[in-house]
Amino acid sequence: MGTTRREFIERAMASAAVSICAIGCRGQTNGSKTAKENKAPPSPNSEGPSYLALERSGELKRREESLWEVLKSCSLCPRECGVNRFNGEKGVCKSTAELKVHSAGAHFGEEWPLVGMNGSGTVFFSSCNLLCCFCQNWEINHRGDGPLRSHDELASMMLGLQAKGCKNINLVTPTHVVPHIVKSLRIAIKGGLKVPLVYNTGGYDRLETIKALDGIVDIYLPDFKYQDGALADKYSNGAKNYPEAAAATIKEMYRQVGNLETTGLTGIAKRGLMLRHLIMPHNIAGTDKFVKWVAKEISKDTYTNLMDQYRPEHRAFEYPKIARRISEKEWKQVLAWAKEAGLTQIES
Repeated sequence: MGTTRREFIERAMASAAVSICAIGCRGQTNGSKTAKENKAPPSPNSEGPSYLALERSGELKRREESLWEVLKSCSLCPRECGVNRFNGEKGVCKSTAELKVHSAGAHFGEEWPLVGMNGSGTVFFSSCNLLCCFCQNWEINHRGDGPLRSHDELASMMLGLQAKGCKNINLVTPTHVVPHIVKSLRIAIKGGLKVPLVYNTGGYDRLETIKALDGIVDIYLPDFKYQDGALADKYSNGAKNYPEAAAATIKEMYRQVGNLETTGLTGIAKRGLMLRHLIMPHNIAGTDKFVKWVAKEISKDTYTNLMDQYRPEHRAFEYPKIARRISEKEWKQVLAWAKEAGLTQIES
């Protein structure tokens, strides 16, 4: 299965290589690169990612301004906490209007169309709006580990990853910081950013937020964790409307970008939807229903990663049904369900 996210994060935090992308808490320090210094040579691809056209037209600026307004009574995600984050008020994700980024680096454990020769340019944001009890990165998502960053710093992280040869900027757990991402993106564009953005989400996004990202995100990478709202309520901090929210937003993502498109012989993702689904013990995730839903509501040709790496983490041992890994029998059953549904683009 390659490098896990936890292994990647632990290695990244100990590696000096990450420091070129994520230096200091506020402002630049000696040895860091500004957006201007990180400017890459002109791209041979005349099209480029879709956000470049939005910036040229002025639409990206308008989207940024509109998204910042949402933080006055936050409704970025389906929880719609309604807190004023500018005043320091915190909802379920415990985020204010300040930006926290845990780490950034070239990640080689992601789906292969994102990795290529130089890794996926992964940025891990602190905190999360879903807060699953079995979270494998609970220190980042639940505890909120990570320093405050400026928008200039996030832009420099993006440009630093591009300079290292990463073919995308992979934004992990981005839902609660979408306005910050768009603001930083506009700064990075001025510095020469030209690789696609990957919106790597747990799947608990608000439809209006995803619509605001139309033309900004080229590659969507959502998880679809549950098919049963009662189980989402139990294992993901009261997110009982998760199945409906995820289904609606994934359909919108597909409307925007379609099936996965890759570049020539390299097979690197340039645009499209890539779905993730974590297999859980006792079919807690409703995998049989999930594969049928993808085939019927999205496309049988949807790139789908059926992930078998579940392991009990954080508070999972408090719940007997999810206190173990999946069995070989359960995994074989998952593959049979996927085949019966007719899915053609399976990574496992």
